Amino acid sequence: MRFMMLVLALGIPAFAQTGDERGALVIRRGTDTLVVDRFIRVADTLKGSVQVKGQPRIDYLVRLGADESVRSLVLAVYAPGAAPAAQPLQQVRVAMRGDSAIVETPAGTQRVGTRAGAVPSFNNALAISELFTRRARASGGVADVPYFAINGGTTIDTRVRPVGTDSMTVAIGPQVSRLKVDPAGRILGGVIAGPNLEYLRLGPEAAAGLVISIRDTAIAPKPDYAAPAGAPYAAQEVRVASGTITLGGTLTVPTNARPPFPAVVTITGSGQQDRDAYIPLAGGIRLFAQVADTLSRRGIAVLRLDDRGVGASGGSAATATSSDFADDIRAAIAFLRARRDIDAGRIGVIGHSEGGAIAPMIAATDPKLGAVVTMGAPGERGIEISMAQNRFLVDKDTTLSPVQRDSILRAARISLDPERQTIPWVKFWMSYDPGPVARQVKAPVLILQGATDRQVPADQAGKLATLIRAGGNRDVTVRVFPATNHLFLEDPSGDFTAYDRLRSNRVSPVILGALADWLAARLTSRR
Repeated sequence: MRFMMLVLALGIPAFAQTGDERGALVIRRGTDTLVVDRFIRVADTLKGSVQVKGQPRIDYLVRLGADESVRSLVLAVYAPGAAPAAQPLQQVRVAMRGDSAIVETPAGTQRVGTRAGAVPSFNNALAISELFTRRARASGGVADVPYFAINGGTTIDTRVRPVGTDSMTVAIGPQVSRLKVDPAGRILGGVIAGPNLEYLRLGPEAAAGLVISIRDTAIAPKPDYAAPAGAPYAAQEVRVASGTITLGGTLTVPTNARPPFPAVVTITGSGQQDRDAYIPLAGGIRLFAQVADTLSRRGIAVLRLDDRGVGASGGSAATATSSDFADDIRAAIAFLRARRDIDAGRIGVIGHSEGGAIAPMIAATDPKLGAVVTMGAPGERGIEISMAQNRFLVDKDTTLSPVQRDSILRAARISLDPERQTIPWVKFWMSYDPGPVARQVKAPVLILQGATDRQVPADQAGKLATLIRAGGNRDVTVRVFPATNHLFLEDPSGDFTAYDRLRSNRVSPVILGALADWLAARLTSRR
């Protein structure tokens, strides 16, 4: 999965919910209306319909909790011009559970790491964004609220600050709005700095006849991890003990050759994921399902596991760090070595994103490991990776002056400082230096990287290779694929804020082939 920008939120005092409200929030440029969000808010329910000029309609249903929090969000995407009762093209449900967002689509369910109190939303959901200003009013005018952006799966800090008695500035990443608000924090109007856009609030008549038919019910079916029909391998449901936790997973074992087989264990990235590394974009991205299929057809068994607290796995990731996740993978390797159909001397690991940082941790402590593959892995401390993401966001905003840009980046570095963190995973990740571990890796290493990766920049591949080679390892291969993003999908821009517009959910056969060829050379013949 992808690395997320991680900026901690401050505590938010309680605020009582208001009564029946209805109307519309509008964004326009001059006399041209660009966005209309018609909404109705009654008790603990906020429902609305967002229409952006020339784009599909998105209806949403929010279940509110105490303190202007969000318990769940359901949204449905409709074709342009579709009737109110039409079937949606796509439907997504997000349930907030502490520091996780449970994202359900018809393609499956994924647990994504975020921060406690995060508000899930999407671009142009103006009535949902009003929760930020309501929280700020309740806390005296100042609030830092984490915003979980469904398009991209990232968590971005929203900073709300008072300007006089009836106005506030709201900064979501580099975008800053100055809004006029009432005593309850309702948005009455305002402007977006830079692009000459204006907010307007319309009265109750704007929501007349609004009908939102979607329901707050489960969407995703139970994932199917069975082998495809006719595949030359079998898929076995397995359980792996890791300390006091039991992890569920799938082991794909070749059926067109004789055991014992070489094997690999996959390692997911940041944010809790299922064994396929499922991401609900572009029809459902399942990186490790594709990896397992490719390798098992080449005679290599693959063990992929649900992360802690996801799917068939027990435990919780709330207080865990990358080091704890590394112990889970060590347990998976021990599980494989105890099986008669697996060759204990020919086992490797494949890690994506954060998993690509965990893979060298395993290799540094396991001299018997046969191969290490990293995909989109860092070669610098976590804070530098997050700063690179922030720089990308700032650089793409051409309305910012050099002074504004430098100010935003200085504030981001202060917020990301490991010494300021209280969440164990964030504190560990921001301070983690891959250098000392990388120099202890003696197993053969393949480093795969996308040239347009904006989450872990492409130069990290070379930096990681240099660190590993500095320890005397000469079997280090680097492959950088053009027009390929952090998810290893074709993407000329690699812009992680535009992942919802990806056209394909399939990893290129060229990338999968390079992975399979390299592993076959290292694992399928005894070393």
